[in-house]
Order: sequence, then C-alpha cells, then structure tokens
Amino acid sequence: MRRNSALDNGTASAAIAEEQEFLDQATARRDKLADHLRAELSVEALDALERARLRMLRQQYEELRRATEGLVFGRLDGLDGTVRHIGRVGLRDDDEDGEPLLVDWRAPAARPFYTATAVDPKGLARRRHIRTTGSAVVGVDDEPLDGTITTDLVGEGALLAALDQRRTGRMSTAISTLQREQDDIIRAEASGPLVVQGGPGTGKTVVALHRVAYLLFAHQTMAEQAVLVLGPSPRFLEYIGQVLPALGETAVVAATCDTLLPGISVGRDESRTLAEIKGRALWQPALENYVASLLPRPRDLKLRWEGEFYVIPAATVAQALAAVRGRPYHRARRVFAEQLHHILAEAVVDQREALMNEMEEGFEDILARVDRSMHYDPGAAAGSDVDGLLSEEEVEDLRQRIAENPAIARFVETWWPTLDAETLLRDLLTDGDLLARFAPQLAADEIAAVVAEPAPWASSDIPLLDAVADLLGDGDAPQQHGEFVADRARRQRSWVYGHVAVDEAQELSEMQWHMVVRRCPSRSITAVGDIDQAEAAHRHTSWAQAVQAVLGDRWTPAELTICYRTPREVMDLTEPVLRRAGSHNAPPRAVRASGISPWQRTVTPAELGDAAAEAVRRLRERWHGGTVGVIAPANRVAELRAALDDDVPVLSAAQSKGLEWDATLLVDPDGIAAGPRGWNGLYVALTRCTQELGQLVLA
Repeated sequence: MRRNSALDNGTASAAIAEEQEFLDQATARRDKLADHLRAELSVEALDALERARLRMLRQQYEELRRATEGLVFGRLDGLDGTVRHIGRVGLRDDDEDGEPLLVDWRAPAARPFYTATAVDPKGLARRRHIRTTGSAVVGVDDEPLDGTITTDLVGEGALLAALDQRRTGRMSTAISTLQREQDDIIRAEASGPLVVQGGPGTGKTVVALHRVAYLLFAHQTMAEQAVLVLGPSPRFLEYIGQVLPALGETAVVAATCDTLLPGISVGRDESRTLAEIKGRALWQPALENYVASLLPRPRDLKLRWEGEFYVIPAATVAQALAAVRGRPYHRARRVFAEQLHHILAEAVVDQREALMNEMEEGFEDILARVDRSMHYDPGAAAGSDVDGLLSEEEVEDLRQRIAENPAIARFVETWWPTLDAETLLRDLLTDGDLLARFAPQLAADEIAAVVAEPAPWASSDIPLLDAVADLLGDGDAPQQHGEFVADRARRQRSWVYGHVAVDEAQELSEMQWHMVVRRCPSRSITAVGDIDQAEAAHRHTSWAQAVQAVLGDRWTPAELTICYRTPREVMDLTEPVLRRAGSHNAPPRAVRASGISPWQRTVTPAELGDAAAEAVRRLRERWHGGTVGVIAPANRVAELRAALDDDVPVLSAAQSKGLEWDATLLVDPDGIAAGPRGWNGLYVALTRCTQELGQLVLA
C-alpha cells in the first residue's frame, strides 16, 4: 500500500489559503441562517401547527449552532471541472435555486467522498480532505483518483492523522474519515434487522452512530418517531454522548437495557447462572400465559342500576370477552367496560320497553271497557299515543351516565382488577408452583434458584418486567407542551421508535432482544458488535444463535474487516487468544503500526499496587494530553482504584467494552482469562489501546 504524496510547501500554502477563504464564506452563511432561525423562534406559537413548525425550526437551529468544529472537511473535484465542498451540514447560498454552497455529508451527492477509488473514480479527478481547528484551516490532504496512488483506504493521510491524535475520553465524530466498508453499512437500507460483525477497532460504534444520523436525515418519519440508541453501560453512553448532538441530531434517546423502564432501576447484582436462566426466550410465552390466566372467565354478571338488578348472561359476557382477546390486559378491560356499558344500557331500555308494553296492554283493556260503556269512537279523537320509547339521544345519555357511574366502575374493578407489573412478576418469581406451571421447561433446580433470589430487581429481571408491563398495557405519561420528541419517547415505556441501534449487541440475552423488537415492531434495527467479545452469561457463540429466538432467519449480516484503532503490534497478540475463546473468525486486519512493542513485567501480588501506580505514571508521561486506562480482573478493581489516582479509569474487561485509550495497562491477564468466558474478556482487554499496551503479570 502506498501512502498519499504530501503537497510541497508552496502548493500546500496555496491550498490552505483557498480552503480558508471557502470556510470563512461557509461560516458567514451558517451564522446568517442561524440568526434568521433564532429570530423566527422568538415568535410565540399560537396553535398546534405553528408549534410543530417551531419544533422543526428549533431542530434546524440546533443543527447549525452545533456545526462549528469541522463545518467543512472535504472537497470533490470532478473531471468536468465541477467543485463540491462536503461538510457537517448542508448550506445553500442566497440563491436558493442554485447549487448548494456546502453539501451535507449524508446527502447522495456526498457519497463519492467516501466511496470513490482510483479503480472506480465515479467521475472525480481528486478528493481533498480539509483539516480544521476551530475556524482555521490547518492542513489539506489531496488524493488523486487517476490511478497514480494505490491504496484501499479513503483519505489515508487524514485517517492516519486522526488515528494518531490523543484520546480525550470522549468519542468524536468521524464524518471526514469514514471508509468505504463503513459507509456502505451507514447508508444500507433500514427495512429490517441489520447485524454487523466487527472486531476491535473496526469502527462499529462510529458506524452505528453515523448510521443513525444518516437515517434521521434521509427518513423524516424516523425523526418524527425518534431513534433509540442502546449501549452496554452508562459509562459507554457518556463516552459517545456528544457524537450525535455534534452531528445535529436531537431526536435520539440513549439508554441501556437496564434503564429502558421509566422509574425502574437495578438494585442488586446476580449470579451468571441466574442471569442465563432469566435471559432465555422461554420466558416470553411463559409470561404471556401467566397474564392470560388472570383474565376473568365468563359468568352471569348481576349489575344494579337505579334500584333495579340486571343480569348479563354468561354467553353475552363470553362474546364480549372474545372480542377483546389479544389486547393487553388493561386495554382489554377498557374495551370490555365500554361494551358492558352498552349491554347494560340495552338491558335497561329493553326492560323499560317491556314494562311499558305490559302497562299499555293492561291500560288498553281498561280503556276498551270504558269506551264500550260510553260508546266512544277513538277514530274521532285528535292527537297520538305516547309509546314511552326512548329516543337515540336519550339512549346515548343513558350509556354516558352508566359509563360515569362510580358503582358500575367499582363492579368492573372488582371483577377485572387493576394489576401492577412489579407485584405480578414478583408473585411469579417467588412461587415455585406457578413457575412449574407456566415455565415447565425450567428444571427443578433452576426453579429453586429463581425462587431463592432476593427482592431488589437484578439486570435480568428488567426484560421480564418489561414483558409483563407490555402484556398489561400500563398507561404512559401524558405529553407535555413544547417538549422534543426524544423527551416524550424517553418518558414512555411503550413508545414505538422509528429505528433502534444496538451497540455491543452480542451481550443481549434473548429476552433483551424481545425488549428491542417491542420498541420497534417494524424491525428497523441496526445491531453492531463482535461475537468474539461476548462476555454475557448466555451461551451464544454465533450471531445466528444470538438472534434466532427473536428474529428467526429474517435479518441481514454485514461485516467490518479492517482495524483502524488498535496498532498492528497489539493485534498480532490476539489470534491465539481468539483460538482459546473458541472463535472461528480471523481477527480484523490492522492498517497501522504504532512502532511500540507491547511490554510486560512480572510482579508479586504484594507489589501490585505500587507497580501499577509507577506504570501508570510512566504511561501518562509518555502520552501527555491523552488518556491511560487500567483493566484488571473484577476482584482486583477495588484494590487498584485505591492505589491509583481518582482520575485513572480502572475497569474490568466487561466494563471496558467499547472504550479506548492511548495506552492501556493490563493487570493480571491470566486472572482475566480464568473467569467465565475469560478468553473473550482478555480479547477485549488487549484491544483497547490506540498506541501502547503494557501488562503486569502476577508471579
């Protein structure tokens, strides 16, 4: 592979000056548009239509306001002499009908920036990467597309420069350095589940987040419904937290599976054994049958209305129950109650008409005798009889009064009671007989283990609780005036999202996959992960195993094959670890070397704290301005945190998943490998650095 040729000083200076002039023009245009939007947003909304318009303008304003760093980052020179600049947002010049001043990176016109090659230049003569700091252009990298440069990387110079930068502890956007295989996934169709396999450093998270930004740009309905981004931990969500806002996206909810239920939190850790048992797909039908068993059974219903008793026959009740079958428990009750109000109103009307008919028959006999005695001719009389029948308006008023009657409501509540999801699930999980009845696939010892669990909710309980809440159909929080769609979605458990992106998807249990699909029935899902980095309690070792129970065969696989983050010197250590983990995959191909060989030192347990502190001090000196992370077996994390400064991240292998530092100190790798799925964990731990890896091995 041949690196891009550097521009000579004179050519580089001229190019920088040229791009600085354009950046100044684009910045001025962005500021003008932002000022215009801010003025429009100062107007008070008078109706719902105006409020919707202002929400759209507020989103556009936020997108422009955040588009500061990297406003312009690319340029395409066509063989026909056309020039297009690519940037974080799209900008039109004062001439609204002309060519855009700046092309949004998500627009179709920008795609050649990521996909054009010397073999397939897509009508381009040159691609230019523009590097900026704040409002200043600091460098350009030109890439001829005429075949004189051969490389499988897009914008190699800009990419490698970005990879060599110090890490800050927060993920940044990568729209200027996305590679072709990444861009293909970002712009792939979103009509069904897309499962992306990618080893360490292949940019899985970058791809997932930029795919969200692209989909929100390309599909307005997704922006109206919001997108859910699921990550493995709060620390991970903090790490990626500014990426989508920096790309101008606000219609996004970020969460973990543990935080998806409003008002519910995890209160205890649990054993891997219990986590595996509760993660199985068998719980979904078990919970469905459990909740279905709580529905009322048909019987005669005796209701009192205005001093009279009315009996609704069991057959009529059965018909009404059949009509609501399949709905969530509480929604079914609401619909049944409405039917019951109509049935009772009809019974009242029928009884009134029957009484009136009896009265009329008796009264007519009396009148006939009187008429005969008085020789009265009814045909000669003027006027008409009053038949006593209720008008449609009177019947509707009767139904309304029945619906609003507290005694009727109390009757329905007694016969079909309101249920609480937490109470209901706890009753099931603490009753061995119920578990044996509704989850017969569980062995006796597994049932005993579930029943023995303490009261606070554990992580594996959350998907079960979510399933019960969904089966009950609990109500959601009301909409608040003026809030963003993401704020509404965040507060509502049953919100249906336009798309769901799942990072570290290999960790999801089958019941957590049910949580994902429940929030996106259209199955517009992007799941990224590395099956070889799985540390969860489930036993899946392939994506087919991981998603079969919920997605079946209706999903599309994709793969990222190039490692951009982890240097070649470190990736060379991973192949034997993968073999020990039972993987049949080859590690991704590293495209860069740091020039620093991994090192290790042997210390005794008594020396560990001091040795770790000294190693971290030296790494921080070497990587001043960057970041250093420490990874250790879970049982040594507390000891090391006590020995190191508070600002040094000390994590288990599982906690470090998805994170990266300039340098990693790996403590007791043998201890990590000895844990459950420990070789997978060691694979994770080895691949967190961008420059240097050091190991402390215990004697």
